[in-house]
Amino acid sequence: MLSHHCLTTSWRMRGTCSFYEMECPRPSLSVHCVSHGPMTAGTAENGDAFGGQSYRHVAGNRRTSKWLCFLTTCLAFALGVGVGVALLPVLYGSSPFVNEINNNSTAVMTPWSIVQDSSPTIADGPLNLTSKGNTSSIPVRMSPLKMKTHLSKKEKERQSTRRKTLDLKSNLTDVNSTTEEEDAAAAATVDVVSFVQPQTAWTSLPAANEDGRSLTTTVLGEAVKGIFWSQEVEDSLPTGFDELNAKEWRDFSHQSSVQRVEEGCGRMQNRLVTFENGRQSCCRYRQNYDQIQGEIFSFYLSRLLGLRNLPPSSVGLVRPRERQWMNVQSSLSQAQWTENRPVVHTQFLNDLEPAYIPVQFRGRDRHLNPLDVQHHRLQEKVDRSELITLAQWSDLLIFDYLTANLDRMVNNLYNMQWNPAMMDSPAHNLARDSRTGLLVFLDNESGLLHGYRLLDKYDIYHKSLLESLCVFRRTTVESLRQLQSQKNVGHLLRDMLKTRDQSVVDFLPFLPEKSIKTLNYRIEQVLDQVAKCQSLYGS
Repeated sequence: MLSHHCLTTSWRMRGTCSFYEMECPRPSLSVHCVSHGPMTAGTAENGDAFGGQSYRHVAGNRRTSKWLCFLTTCLAFALGVGVGVALLPVLYGSSPFVNEINNNSTAVMTPWSIVQDSSPTIADGPLNLTSKGNTSSIPVRMSPLKMKTHLSKKEKERQSTRRKTLDLKSNLTDVNSTTEEEDAAAAATVDVVSFVQPQTAWTSLPAANEDGRSLTTTVLGEAVKGIFWSQEVEDSLPTGFDELNAKEWRDFSHQSSVQRVEEGCGRMQNRLVTFENGRQSCCRYRQNYDQIQGEIFSFYLSRLLGLRNLPPSSVGLVRPRERQWMNVQSSLSQAQWTENRPVVHTQFLNDLEPAYIPVQFRGRDRHLNPLDVQHHRLQEKVDRSELITLAQWSDLLIFDYLTANLDRMVNNLYNMQWNPAMMDSPAHNLARDSRTGLLVFLDNESGLLHGYRLLDKYDIYHKSLLESLCVFRRTTVESLRQLQSQKNVGHLLRDMLKTRDQSVVDFLPFLPEKSIKTLNYRIEQVLDQVAKCQSLYGS
């Protein structure tokens, strides 16, 4: 059997060489171990000496191999870093994408991560939080060639747009001798039809083709100018009843004989009167003078303000024994009309329909200012109709505030406490001519006297309506300013009664002085509202 020492030595050598088997040589080891004999000790000693020398040799080789591998790795790493640093400027300068950016002055600046490497570029797409797993956040790969193509297409589109603009500018220059700034503005608005061009007059801007023939006509204008309705809106308003209509009706009602008197035209003792040629009037009869005065002097005031929405009216006397009334004496007795009482003849109008309150004045937050109508266009049928209506309503609110009329808007406002939908109903004592769109202000008998006596109760409604208005007709405001500066509204109204309806001067009292003072004060209040609106929206 082998000795224990021999086996141990053999195992140590095998274990040492197996760690680096490729580099550690396998020595030829011959160990002769004899169990018994004189040579046993010598042989064992020789084997132990050989085994110790081999172990030290193998261990030295192991340490040398480790240091050699470490130095080789460090050298390779340093060499790689050096080569990378040296070649980076060359790669960056020769990148086709970088060359494209350097050569294209209009290219969009690209993040450094895109131009850093010539390899396929990674660009983050938009993050879609609604998709599962946020798949849209996965980087989108775009090669430099595709990115270059993409930028080239964008540049071509921009150049095409610039060429079209320059061509259009050239055409406009040939048609109109304008400055460069005007040409640029025209090119920017050539396809826009708007009435919201500040400080721009009503003009036509033709565009022509190569033959010089007009292609399109763009109309520029405005619905409002500052706080006033524009001249274009003013020109679009219905004609209404001018001074010639008023004079013609006054002469006719004073001279024509009455053929029939019948019930109609409102309540109580009012009557529908038919004249000899078939024309008719709503004849207003009252026991007291207040409502007769309110009706006729409200009409006179509308003449002073230039409002053409009130039907022509005149004042006459009931005289059954005279030619004008002789044919209807029995009807006058049935109506219980007293002799020598003043009555108001208002021209009867056909084709009238109910008029509704505009939505701008229905809610609690009611208002009409330039911002509400600045985008309306007169060539649009719906916008045109609304502008014509609102311009007349601006006069209506001023007129009713001046006279303290209770039978129109204030009536609806007051009744809202019982009927919240009252503002959706037709306005009281207001009609619309279905042919022309004219708003007709009817039954103004509560103005200037009866309404003034009830201001403590109802003035809050009058003020709320006036304060909701910030768009005015310029002619109306100018008439009010003239009345305010001259302080002569009372004298003018008295003169109109004397010159227009002279036959009733001795039968119909003039307005009391208190009413004239109240009217002058309310004129100032309207002009204060105009000044307030000018401070908010400009003149």
